[in-house]
Amino acid sequence: MTACRRTTWNFALDRSIEWVRELKKPLVILEALRCDYPWASERFHCFVLDGMAEKARRLGADRKGIFYYPYVETAAGKGKGLIRALSGLASVIVTDDYPAFFLPHMIERAARQVQCRLESVDSNGLLPLRAADKAFPTAFSFRRFLQKNLAAHLARKPKKDSLARLELPRLKALPPEIIERWRPIPAEDLRDSRFLARIPVRHDIEAVELRGGEGPAGTTLRKFVSLGLRQYAELRNQPEAEPTSGLSPYLHFGHISPHQIFHELSHEENCSEAKLAVCANGNREGWWGVSSAVEAFLDQIVTWRELGLNFSSHRDDEARYSSLPDWAKRTLSKHARDERYYVYSLDEFGSARTHDLLWNAAQRQLVAEGRIHNYLRMLWGKKSWSGRENRKTRLKSWLS
Repeated sequence: MTACRRTTWNFALDRSIEWVRELKKPLVILEALRCDYPWASERFHCFVLDGMAEKARRLGADRKGIFYYPYVETAAGKGKGLIRALSGLASVIVTDDYPAFFLPHMIERAARQVQCRLESVDSNGLLPLRAADKAFPTAFSFRRFLQKNLAAHLARKPKKDSLARLELPRLKALPPEIIERWRPIPAEDLRDSRFLARIPVRHDIEAVELRGGEGPAGTTLRKFVSLGLRQYAELRNQPEAEPTSGLSPYLHFGHISPHQIFHELSHEENCSEAKLAVCANGNREGWWGVSSAVEAFLDQIVTWRELGLNFSSHRDDEARYSSLPDWAKRTLSKHARDERYYVYSLDEFGSARTHDLLWNAAQRQLVAEGRIHNYLRMLWGKKSWSGRENRKTRLKSWLS
């Protein structure tokens, strides 16, 4: 498990179980956490460790023939060699096909090192990554593609619970030379502050109250569907109303599947493929055949989220300046020498010491709670007001 760190709604886990049944072999679920990933911090680590602890409790109490192997690096590079060592014992390795961050390069390196068959399985979104043969430059063009092609993929979804009523060949233990060198972390240590303190990540970025894992992810989804969904279209851009879903961190760390979210929304709205409009005009409204609130949320969770996945899967430079469209680079070049009314250091930004009270408030919320309201996040990222009167007018309207 690398990107889809869950035991439900997971194509990769479904595929693993297919192999297990065909080969009549035990199943090992390796969930590893390195300590030198970009921006590694106590906050991120704790969120992932929550999910690992949850799985350790579930699979430890009722193994069902599954050997759950939670490995957490306590020093950079200490996990090196583990995948190769396990591959010498394995018939097949199945992992997640994820198009961004360092994960594609990690899978490429693993493929060159392992001693058995390795498969990567796409469980990222409703539209398979390879259903599109190019990167789409805009949400409008991608939405048109979805409207033409997505219906054919909606019927195929991962199992709600791959482990339900599952009995597999049992593995009592892995060889001691593997376990002694790469010790799995006991469930009780996965959320122990003393264990976390030994891991070389940034401890000044502390954990927040938000807990990770499939259980909290499901609770968050059900709460949103019952309390926030109906007002989503009307109030999602109003920070004081907060009808937002709160699902972003769970999607980001793979604790919840977009298929599960779509299933819950479909059940709520009695949505089906038969209700989809025939037209493929790229409009954000009128295609799903559901209420405006659900349609607005589906556009976010499908169009906008999967647009990023589509772009990353077709570009090797998705995180670099070179990936910007030519018109954007021309505009940035044209204004590169413009006089900046305010210039701040990174430390001033980080400690929320700018002229703008709203920006500072959003930054302080990010530091304290690990989140920014969706609409304020857009302002936080794009803030470029000019002219004192314009700033005063906008700030007054927001604070009122």
